[in-house]
Amino acid sequence: MKIKSSELILNPDGSIYHLNLRPENIATDIIFVGDQYRVDRITKHFDNIEFSTQKREFKTTTGTYKGKRLSVISTGIGPDNIDIAINEIDALFNIDFETREIKKELTSVNIVRIGTSGSLQADIPVNSFVLSQYGLGLDNLMRSYVIDEIINVPMEDAFIKHTNWDLRKGRPYFVQNSPELEAKLASDLTYTGITGTAGGFYGPQGRVLRLAIQDPELNHKIDNFKFENYRVTNFEMETSAIYGLCKLLGHHAVSLNTIIANRANGTFSEDPYAAVDKLIIYTLDKLAQ
Repeated sequence: MKIKSSELILNPDGSIYHLNLRPENIATDIIFVGDQYRVDRITKHFDNIEFSTQKREFKTTTGTYKGKRLSVISTGIGPDNIDIAINEIDALFNIDFETREIKKELTSVNIVRIGTSGSLQADIPVNSFVLSQYGLGLDNLMRSYVIDEIINVPMEDAFIKHTNWDLRKGRPYFVQNSPELEAKLASDLTYTGITGTAGGFYGPQGRVLRLAIQDPELNHKIDNFKFENYRVTNFEMETSAIYGLCKLLGHHAVSLNTIIANRANGTFSEDPYAAVDKLIIYTLDKLAQ
């Protein structure tokens, strides 16, 4: 079936609409960052650069690191941008732009998020690394798709009961990472657990400036949530969307975060830039192995 031009939008040069990429411009191993300026902080370590482009907040650079071909893409902040980035990446590999038909042989890619986050647990210190085994979606993005086969319903039900979750905000969901990619990236330097993905930075993450929030005790409830051996380690704004879309599309994904703030004890990293740089080198070396 031919995909309509209103659904698969291409630029005049044949690149996909938001990312501004053609299929030959992107590697099968991809690093996601939120901040467009972090792309250069990663690719300055590359052996060479073969391609770079930017449209809006979406900046992409492709090159090699220790002989490994990699692409680094900035997505901006939030699950809505992840929806754009992953759907367009999948299209670059799995839709023929000439015929506008889905390819018979599909390509699976690896996506690793390098981000910053705040820890919800007192024993996960600032400057440490968290590898997300599950994404906890508090954002509702994935509810626009058919996700019944990829979510952990018992974990979902337990979370709703434990937090007395108000379903007017939408139903939370849990999606696992790629165990294969986790095995490649995990080490004794990484903490593991559930990463909560919020739809905003202030109220959705329990921050209060001038506006009252729906449940002032929610963060404390989330801190204390446990399911089997899993607990919620940190909050950010992309992981559950990355995991959900990659699961549905047949890609592999893992989210790695440098903890720059500890919400439980009120501490903040004295040098968050250095902490992020350590995670960058850690991730590049793991992917190049």
